[in-house]
Amino acid sequence: MAPPPSLLVPASPSLLVQALARHDRARLRRPGAAGITGLDEVGRGCLAGPVCAGAVHLPAPFLRKRPERWLPAVDDSKKLSRAAREKLGAAVWALGEEGHLSCALGWASPSEIDGLDITGATFLAMDRALAVLAPTAPPGDPCLVDGRPSRRWSRAHEGVVGGDGRSLAIALASAIAKVARDAFMAEQHDTFPDYGWDANKGYATAVHRAALATRGPTPLHRRSFLTF
Repeated sequence: MAPPPSLLVPASPSLLVQALARHDRARLRRPGAAGITGLDEVGRGCLAGPVCAGAVHLPAPFLRKRPERWLPAVDDSKKLSRAAREKLGAAVWALGEEGHLSCALGWASPSEIDGLDITGATFLAMDRALAVLAPTAPPGDPCLVDGRPSRRWSRAHEGVVGGDGRSLAIALASAIAKVARDAFMAEQHDTFPDYGWDANKGYATAVHRAALATRGPTPLHRRSFLTF
């Protein structure tokens, strides 16, 4: 299956994409594995806003047919510029629409974070993303999560420390989650402009803390995080 012509762009750095793909192809040796699912979250350490989980399922044919031809620059999403990250996120969604891979987002709200704690809410967001992928991602395929594995999550998974710089599926999941959450927080800045969410995305910057001190929390703040 050939990649969409619009996505045949020079890959940079292609060697990194190849290395990330090799990591995931090694997991295809498991009996019955038809692909790899990667998961990553964004917003875990913020004072405000939801946590967002990205999930990307890469079928075996995609991983085996030079994925660097299909994608723009891929790396840990925090290392990419905003423009490069948005270009990558758009490419992932386009490939999903063409049926070359599957991708989804899951969210957990500030009130769910307060009620469950951030770890429980993160796994809730991941479960929601995986529920969207369920029709196209076989449940027996390996599930890779950025970071260490957790006994708190009942779903079978493999933790990959530094996964967004080691696994292609995780790197793509990280990109779509960060682009989506950043866009959400920038939209919320229009309603709550004093907190600087267009720039800090809800993290505890000096501007954000100063606004909390003078104006107090908004409905988007995580009350359990406001302990300073």
